Amino acid sequence: MNDHFNSKGFVHHKAFFDEEELAAVRHILLSFHGEWQNKHADYYNEKAINSAYITHKESLHETERQTLFQFIASDKIMALVNSVFDTPPMFMNTQLFFNPVNAGQKNYWHRDPQYHLSVDEQKAALSGPQVVHFRIPLFDELGLELIPETHKRWDTPQEQAVRLEEGGHKHFEDLDTGLSIQLCAGDLLIFSANMIHRGLYGQDRLALDVLFCERDPSLITFIDKSCLPSQVMLETLDNPVSFIL
Repeated sequence: MNDHFNSKGFVHHKAFFDEEELAAVRHILLSFHGEWQNKHADYYNEKAINSAYITHKESLHETERQTLFQFIASDKIMALVNSVFDTPPMFMNTQLFFNPVNAGQKNYWHRDPQYHLSVDEQKAALSGPQVVHFRIPLFDELGLELIPETHKRWDTPQEQAVRLEEGGHKHFEDLDTGLSIQLCAGDLLIFSANMIHRGLYGQDRLALDVLFCERDPSLITFIDKSCLPSQVMLETLDNPVSFIL
């Protein structure tokens, strides 16, 4: 396992992709984003900050899905994916992160599992199977604010009060333990879904997140089979193993 990821919960690779590599998928994602905004106009205008299921059969044309899968399953990306897992992982999902329509909308501290796990379950998840984000900004952006090492340790009293809005606190309050990581187009930020983090809104924020997870039944249940490549597509991938249930 990557030592920095194992100890800190994240790894930032600057200028990992060149413009040609990004351009191969940027136009697909921009097209998806435009259609998604139209289909979910009310939600988008009200509070949305991300969309998901980009590789779903109904989201893209087959040639676009194939291009996106070939990009994700490339030797370049999968070498890093495999470096942060002890065993061969499973492709889980894709997301696209963008700025909220309302410029005054606040970002918020969270751990991904808090939306489906109790506090005790969240604590247990710190030693359980992991989910990892591979974030690829399509344009220069402010990035994320992370709290290093929280992929393995529980919140301090202040972090918990803010994140879970206890004792009158709000989840958008600043935390002294936060580390801001500005991202440029072509960077790759790898971070644990378990760690405390928040997106930083502003600039031209549009970032592709590819999620991989350990092959554990509790995580695989969240995978939508319609988001996986067809058998024909699998045969075109350099590294198909992580895309096979």
